[in-house]
Amino acid sequence: MSDLHVNDELFLPTRRHLLKTAAVGFGHLAFSAMLARDATAEQAGDGSARAKETATITGPLAPRQPHLPARAKRIVFLFMKGGPSHVDTFDPKPMLDRDNGKPLPFDLPRVTFAKQGNLLRSPWKFQQHGESGLPVSALFPNVARHVDDLCILRSVHGTNPAHGGALLKLHTGSDQFVRPSMGSWVVYGLGTENQNLPAFVTICPTLAHGGVNNWGSAFLPAHCQGTPIGNASLASSAAQVKHIHNSRLTAAQQRKQLDLIDAMNREHLQATGSDQALEGRLNSFELAYRMQSTMPDAQNLSGETEATQKQYGIDDPVTQDFGRQCLLARRFLERGVRFVQVTHSDSEVQWDQHGNLYQGHSKNASEVDKPIAGFLQDLKDRDLLKDTLVLWGGEFGRTPTAQGTDGRDHNPHGFTMWMAGAGVKGGYAYGATDEYGYYATENKMHIHDLHATMLHLLGLEHERLTYRYAGRDFRLTDVAGHVAKDVLS
Repeated sequence: MSDLHVNDELFLPTRRHLLKTAAVGFGHLAFSAMLARDATAEQAGDGSARAKETATITGPLAPRQPHLPARAKRIVFLFMKGGPSHVDTFDPKPMLDRDNGKPLPFDLPRVTFAKQGNLLRSPWKFQQHGESGLPVSALFPNVARHVDDLCILRSVHGTNPAHGGALLKLHTGSDQFVRPSMGSWVVYGLGTENQNLPAFVTICPTLAHGGVNNWGSAFLPAHCQGTPIGNASLASSAAQVKHIHNSRLTAAQQRKQLDLIDAMNREHLQATGSDQALEGRLNSFELAYRMQSTMPDAQNLSGETEATQKQYGIDDPVTQDFGRQCLLARRFLERGVRFVQVTHSDSEVQWDQHGNLYQGHSKNASEVDKPIAGFLQDLKDRDLLKDTLVLWGGEFGRTPTAQGTDGRDHNPHGFTMWMAGAGVKGGYAYGATDEYGYYATENKMHIHDLHATMLHLLGLEHERLTYRYAGRDFRLTDVAGHVAKDVLS
């Protein structure tokens, strides 16, 4: 190691200086948190490990009061990667049937992803369901039974026709720059309700088209980062948190190790003041230590009844993979995880049907329809839907015009997502696309508006949820976004 010089004098770094400059060590924050938990348990007259575990959460992830009365305490995003076709799922267009094979009677967007042909009718019939009578295509017979719980957003639109940019726009609010993901913003604004699990979990996320940036915290504090469990190339049964078990040290040995280093750094931080990076690493190591026992239990489905597993479709090879993801999501939500994302994706089909529309969408819908319906019903049965916001959708929709003879191109100009649960009108359709389904025309909901509405339901005012970085106040909705108040119940 080379010598350091300060003011032309030889400076030999101390151990503590080396720990700081080499970015190794643990701050005093977790030590204080542990003392607080112990004190809380003792005040309660119960010194057991369980009392300490459930004592008041402290530190940067402590629960925060929302700006507004919150309708939702937590959110789950059911992400359909690739872009499901709205005109084949939740936005019926009789004019497509009438004018099948004819040219589109108005101009295409200035920028299109691929060459498009004439209008292409939907291969699936739509039928009205529930007391609301909202139409759902034959692709989703099980979800259709819950249509009275759905708030169908038919006028969502974005700006990017490519998967990478559209995914980033949906997840972070920006398709050009690295920005914090919406899950990270939610954690930053509200904290967590479980100190032994991550506040933000993404199950089997895609590593393509933005990858880690879709669940990253960017310039927000490190504790807002999403924790991936597996990825889209793995079966959900094989999706585990990496290094969850320490084969070399026992839990008691790890605890002594953390306590020793913490005591050393506690003195250092008292002398030098706050060090956000150091404290962020501290939080991650402390959480990793606690997760060793909590995470395996959360992922263990053996205690779920046979009826529950069947309800999610885990008994069926077609639905078992996504069904397991949805059941894991429910288990994380009921344990206090603030934001959970579940991704349906594979390396072959996804929802990106430039060709083979019928085969591709049929395959995809058959894999997710029963699990989603089972998930919604399970949330209702457990009284969780009333304060859980469920969001469904992809990065864009698809064109009403044909690509080739049996496919559809990307369409960010008007597509459908839906919400269910806390604070939204069930059995309600908001907004509209034109008579063929190409452009959002009525009550247009930009991605920024979607984010603003989501945050509002969680009790967060999107214009007040800001973070100063590089001399500017950033927010999820950038300098735009309006709450769609008509969707609020």
